[in-house]
Amino acid sequence: MSVNETAAGIAAAVAAGRLTASASVEVALARIAAIDPGVNAFTDVTAERARARAAEIDAGLAAGKAPGPLTGVPFAVKNLFDVAGLATRAGSKINRERAPSLRDGALVRRLEEAGAVLVGALNMGEYAYDFTGENAHDGPSRNPHDRERMTGGSSGGSGAAVAAGLVPLTLGSDTNGSIRVPSAFCGTFGLKPTFGRLSRAGSFPFVASFDHLGPLARSVADLGLAYDAMQGEDPDDPWQAPRPVEPVTDALAQGATGLRIAVAGGYFARGGEPDCFAAVARAAEALGASRRVEIPEAARARAAAFIITAAEAAGLHLDRLRERPGDYDPAVRDRLIAGTTIPAAWVHRAQRFRSWYRARVLALFDEVDVILAPCTPCRALRIGQATMELDGVTVPARPNIGVFTQPISFIGLPVVAVPVRVGAGLPLAVQVIAAPWREDLALRVAGALEAAGVGAAPVAE
Repeated sequence: MSVNETAAGIAAAVAAGRLTASASVEVALARIAAIDPGVNAFTDVTAERARARAAEIDAGLAAGKAPGPLTGVPFAVKNLFDVAGLATRAGSKINRERAPSLRDGALVRRLEEAGAVLVGALNMGEYAYDFTGENAHDGPSRNPHDRERMTGGSSGGSGAAVAAGLVPLTLGSDTNGSIRVPSAFCGTFGLKPTFGRLSRAGSFPFVASFDHLGPLARSVADLGLAYDAMQGEDPDDPWQAPRPVEPVTDALAQGATGLRIAVAGGYFARGGEPDCFAAVARAAEALGASRRVEIPEAARARAAAFIITAAEAAGLHLDRLRERPGDYDPAVRDRLIAGTTIPAAWVHRAQRFRSWYRARVLALFDEVDVILAPCTPCRALRIGQATMELDGVTVPARPNIGVFTQPISFIGLPVVAVPVRVGAGLPLAVQVIAAPWREDLALRVAGALEAAGVGAAPVAE
């Protein structure tokens, strides 16, 4: 089995009898043992569980059981997902003292019901308050394309595990950009679904009104298979929208034909390194997209997102901050403490602006189907790098990595991060943004870019 094998390819091989689920899992476990010490993507490897599950799958197939769409595919999840038998760390020191979870999180269960096999939990920024992938307790996850570079965060281990060829599919979370940033830095495909689309039951929260869960993978088809498997209402998640299952896999073959595609200008065309905009231009050219639109007040949306993020996160952590401040990563602790000082009137004003901004952005989708924008303002930074230069100005690195992702998360739009190579440097990515509940359109455009050879997620050698 090739290290570049996709989830779809593995599942097809297992279904056809060319590969067993057990052999697929053993390949993944061997690569994790050999490669992960230098990448630090995994915090927990569930080898015994994975081998037992793979043996069950093989026995079922031998007895004539129909294979699922992800049968025999090894996958791993950010360690804020509940995994039966493991404490849900959420990247923290404090949480690892919790009792082990008694049940897998909802999306973990749904992937296994589709035949996938969980092989472990992944490194992440503490409590998901992170854009770098650096964890003060477990060490930084390292970019497989250059191990002195960041993976991006907070789903850093999720991006690194796919990019290093350890597993073809992972799950992450995205509050302000935490799937899309690691996808960009590590060169993977990533899907942030519409807010409320997928169940968040059995995951540790960060900002309840912004949190999304979704997959990272080696191909658009893999994103579609995982997304389809995870859809469906869940009474355990009060935030989930009452939407029917709307499969996307069959629609991917349509590509971008007939879609109205535009490039985001204004805010999304400045404040980054030239190659980030060159990646968008390359994607637009491949799609024949020449129209430009301007997302109104995006800078103000980012500021409002900062206010709501800090206030909600501080409220969630207030008791822990009082009782155990010394057990936090100081960078996370200080931001949480600052969040406790934000006046309620500011939060109320930010939420009112959020409604105004959402209405104006949604109006753009009366004229276009999909909008292209840069994912990050730069390529992966060096681990420990505190500042960077944008437009000739030195700015703090950590908060500014998400300059292009935050205004989109702020109103819960679905986005696919598509890795685009520009020159010989580290990966970059383009955001493919669609209207709410139109993950199918974003994935069709991402698939068209992949088919054109513009979007690609090769395993780092």
